[in-house]
Amino acid sequence: MERNPDTSESHILTRRDGPVLIITLNRAERLNALTRDMLATLGKVFREGGEDSAVRAIVFLAEGRGFCAGADAQGLEDSASTLVNDQLAVPMPTFTARQVGIYKPVICAVNGICAGAGLHFVADSEIVIASERAAFTDTHVNVGQVTALEPIALSRRMPLGAVLRMVVLGKAERLSAQEALSLGMISEIVDHDRLRERALELGHIAAGVSPAAVQASLKAVWGSLELPLSEAYRRGYEAVVRHREHPDAAEGPRAFLEKREPRWSNS
Repeated sequence: MERNPDTSESHILTRRDGPVLIITLNRAERLNALTRDMLATLGKVFREGGEDSAVRAIVFLAEGRGFCAGADAQGLEDSASTLVNDQLAVPMPTFTARQVGIYKPVICAVNGICAGAGLHFVADSEIVIASERAAFTDTHVNVGQVTALEPIALSRRMPLGAVLRMVVLGKAERLSAQEALSLGMISEIVDHDRLRERALELGHIAAGVSPAAVQASLKAVWGSLELPLSEAYRRGYEAVVRHREHPDAAEGPRAFLEKREPRWSNS
């Protein structure tokens, strides 16, 4: 069936490469600016990937010369002109794996400009790689919007001072791929023409480890950011002990001793 090219589904493409789910932003003519419908579709896609036991890792890509220009400007104007009885009753968008409570490894590949709301994907992915053409900026204040969610999330993975410069200076603070690497925002710079290939390579490596072990590990690490250190250690150790009852906890050492590839459980 041919799909309407103006639908949100056509702007969010998905395909499978074995155990790896590939999600691609496909609104290149607008630098993949995010509409409300796209956000809703992304949330649905991440939830479905999380519920599918055959999916062991997720690769997040974008078409065109830009990664994501942030929220669609028309949507911002519509939101500003819409009055509700209680502004705080407006639900917070959930469109990344972390926001929907999925802890499968996500590899994000930034191919060009990443601005505003696009920074969510950087902040919420386990591994972020970028081409030498990538750049990062937070333009919220330039268009009269509060920036809070993206900098709060980014402050968990890079120095606060660098995040605050992005908040205050807006589009004037534009980090190159090399600057983003030095700050810990990304972990690897890849030749532009090899970006997708490398992202998929990393996705398959992540898909090759124990699904249960890596998801429990990620949940413990991400959860620790909201806890005092002693409580984070306690919960982390509980996760370690609980996993000892999982089949993979015995299969891993057994496969190592027998010098063979492990056969992980999908449970």
